[in-house]
Amino acid sequence: MSIEYLGLSEINGPLIVLEGVKDAFYEEMVEFVVEGKKHKKGRIVAVDKDKAVIQVFDNTDEMSLGNTHTRLSGHPMEIGLSLEILGRTFNGLGEPLDGLGKIHPETVRDVNGLPLNPCMREYPRNFIQTGISAIDGLATLIRGQKLPIFSGNGLPHDQLAAQIVEQASLGEGSDEAFGIIFAAMGVKYDVAEFFRRRFEESGVSAHVTMFLNLSNDPVAERLITPRVALTAAEYLAFEKGMHILVILTDMTSYAEAMREISSSKGEIPSRKGYPGYLYSELAALYERAGIVQGRDGSVTQIPILTMPNDDITHPIPDLTGYITEGQIVLERSLHQKNVYPPIQALPSLSRLMKDGIGAKYTREDHQDLANQLFSSYARVEEARGLASVVGEDELSDTDQKYLEFGVRFEQEFVAQGKNENRTIEQTLDIGWELLHILPKGELDRIDTKRLEEHW
Repeated sequence: MSIEYLGLSEINGPLIVLEGVKDAFYEEMVEFVVEGKKHKKGRIVAVDKDKAVIQVFDNTDEMSLGNTHTRLSGHPMEIGLSLEILGRTFNGLGEPLDGLGKIHPETVRDVNGLPLNPCMREYPRNFIQTGISAIDGLATLIRGQKLPIFSGNGLPHDQLAAQIVEQASLGEGSDEAFGIIFAAMGVKYDVAEFFRRRFEESGVSAHVTMFLNLSNDPVAERLITPRVALTAAEYLAFEKGMHILVILTDMTSYAEAMREISSSKGEIPSRKGYPGYLYSELAALYERAGIVQGRDGSVTQIPILTMPNDDITHPIPDLTGYITEGQIVLERSLHQKNVYPPIQALPSLSRLMKDGIGAKYTREDHQDLANQLFSSYARVEEARGLASVVGEDELSDTDQKYLEFGVRFEQEFVAQGKNENRTIEQTLDIGWELLHILPKGELDRIDTKRLEEHW
């Protein structure tokens, strides 16, 4: 039988202190009844002897020390799951937002997940086709990988995320089940509507599950949203054998919510005011991607974060880079040239790309072509730097060819329509076409035999 506690000891923003508590535990769910009628949820975030600190998933304006009753549930936060979640829209706590009623759960899962034995992980193989050349060709997304997108304020990461959701697939000829979990944290209402409308109009909403935490929703809810989304992804992947792509946007909002809650708890801040456990909290989310031995499905993550002041050394992108297997970087200068998507090739990489491309997965020339495109575009940056000093007319014929290659690479390979879905063959063919701009002797990253085949 659960015990009901009358009154509160302290209220500090979204945090409540309750004293005289027995048998409480970390992450336990709590229900508040305000003035005998209004119900609110919370979870215990700290326990010290008979004192519990509770984080409320709502505002605390109507709550006072005397008008609130508290009941401990005896279990952590859980979410009911079944295949019915596909095509549905939920709030950040997993409660339906689409007016279609509650789902009939097949199972109930703890949203905090369980640690995965590293020995049971299977090495990621096979690629996920996004239809975007700069990703598929140069920073290929592999099933079971975590590949973040580093963006900045005002850059079109929302459109890019929507396009990936619409176009992502397991490649032509695959008959394996594929689904997408889309979790938005701290987004404005018009942005949430943009995603919802775009998915409906494109006809992909049937295999997309959305979890939306809006900017006017409680900050504490923002910390739960990615956990709920990843729990749903793990169920679909490891219980139902589906390959699930999870898109988390915006991880900066998640980290800022963590900083706000940490400040309310009076914790000593670390870099830029973020709590010292930011790394472990991000790792607890990112490491829920992967493939489990003996299971058919996989969980692949694309976290999206906006870098404050476009600073890639900021704690959020910096720590994310340590945990994940590469990054896709959006560049403001390309956006100003009307290049969409403005993906900067040189700092972007996928560390698992080499093991998921080639003859068995994409095409036998993929790795050599990607190496040559990277090398040639790096030479473009050198030629542009030299041209800014001596002028284009003073450059050698070869350097002028590199300048031409750079312009066409950005306009034809990186840039594509917002609804343009390119196959991996189209992407690779465009790459070979662009390499014809350069003298054949400059193509020193491609095996001679392969160069003769494709030249």
